[in-house]
Amino acid sequence: MTYLLILAAGLGIGSGVPYIFSALKPAYIKGDYSAYYPAGKTNVVLYGTNTCPYCIHARAFLRGRNIAFIDRDVSASDENRRDFAQLGRKAVPVILVGERLLTGFNPDDLESALIKAGHVSKP
Repeated sequence: MTYLLILAAGLGIGSGVPYIFSALKPAYIKGDYSAYYPAGKTNVVLYGTNTCPYCIHARAFLRGRNIAFIDRDVSASDENRRDFAQLGRKAVPVILVGERLLTGFNPDDLESALIKAGHVSKP
């Protein structure tokens, strides 16, 4: 019986710890990303691929809000891959909005970044 309790506790802790760490992770990294924005264009850039489902959702989210953005497919060109590598991220999508870098697609975090950058007004 003790073995089962220890096993259950271990499984519970093991399955819950990743959620705790992801909850403590900041939603974005703040920095100067102006070098990644074309002069006079938008300050929203999405690095992704055409096969990544989260990239597809992020694109649809931005298009649905009529946000002008630069779409950089990291599998399509060496330049896009180099720029993506310089950001130091390993997974796509990486979305730059103003002075924020977001990794992955979280609609609430992206909406917050767009509000902060002045692309949409607060609801």
